[in-house]
Amino acid sequence: MSKDAKQLWEGYKARELAVIKPILQKLGFELADEQPHLGGERYLMQAVTTQSGKKLILIGHRVSDGKKVVIKTAAEPAGKRELRHERRCRQVLKEIGFAYQVFFSPEEIIFTERDGRLISIQAFIEQEKTFLERPLKEQFDFALKAFKAQESAHATTYKHVRIIERTFGSMGADGYLHLGKTFNIDTAAREFLEKNKNTIDQYCGFLTHTDFVPHNFRIKDGTMYLLDHSSLRFGNKYEGWARFINFMELHNPPLAAALVQYVRDNRTQEELLALKCMRIYRLGEIIWYYRNTLPQSTGDLLKLNEARVHFWSEALKAVSNDREVPFATIESYKKTRDTLRSEDEKRRQVGLH
Repeated sequence: MSKDAKQLWEGYKARELAVIKPILQKLGFELADEQPHLGGERYLMQAVTTQSGKKLILIGHRVSDGKKVVIKTAAEPAGKRELRHERRCRQVLKEIGFAYQVFFSPEEIIFTERDGRLISIQAFIEQEKTFLERPLKEQFDFALKAFKAQESAHATTYKHVRIIERTFGSMGADGYLHLGKTFNIDTAAREFLEKNKNTIDQYCGFLTHTDFVPHNFRIKDGTMYLLDHSSLRFGNKYEGWARFINFMELHNPPLAAALVQYVRDNRTQEELLALKCMRIYRLGEIIWYYRNTLPQSTGDLLKLNEARVHFWSEALKAVSNDREVPFATIESYKKTRDTLRSEDEKRRQVGLH
């Protein structure tokens, strides 16, 4: 099955590149030799996350001045809808003046359709260092500022409710519980979410970024640029916190601990409970994702994805019991991951972070 999924992706990629290259040349752009967003485990995302439209994310430059750019292109209807939706999200955020002092969008250079393909070209944001290379205090300050900016949309945009909900969509407690069942998380975790449905609902109605992790934003000259606008929606105010903290539980545990402690010290007990609920929900989602990759995987990749299921299941147990993930568990998983990852995926990860 893995071979089939990978072959389908490789065929799609080759066909699309053959068509898009001459179109880009006519528009005055050339592609870079290295394309980190096309390799590694990218094909698994397309195979497992079926609601995501097919598209290519490419790195290139403008021939006239060498300006580095990010090119997104799609020929299929679902991929086109995704690109149009992301652009509309950027436009609406500007219209409502959302977090104008915190988030910026990369400059849009071209948004056009040629030969049946939608093409979105934006400036590439060069950053002095990656987010995880910054000092812990800087990481904490940037993250907290970003979360507070998202929360502010709840209080300041009532007059824009219709346009915002129509653009971004919304999720309430019923939606979270329904998806929690779909993810087939363990019984105790599911019952915990159901028991705290009112708390989940109490903190819904906030603008939140459901995939707020370092590969979806970049920082340049003290300014945060949001790269993925399609993951914005109205939902629980701690969903974005949860995604970010769960990510940092693996990549920077002291930052994860600091953010949880901030909520414990500065927010109500109900909000701390809402954060725990969202962390459980998002952990259920990532376990579900990697379980679904198993039929698509063979060899080292199968072993790696089994290790991922085990690691995130251990993380779910820890969060459910109000504990941090044990250091030994994290280090053991990282060693396994680094041993089993393909060279292509290692290069892709460098491009992401």
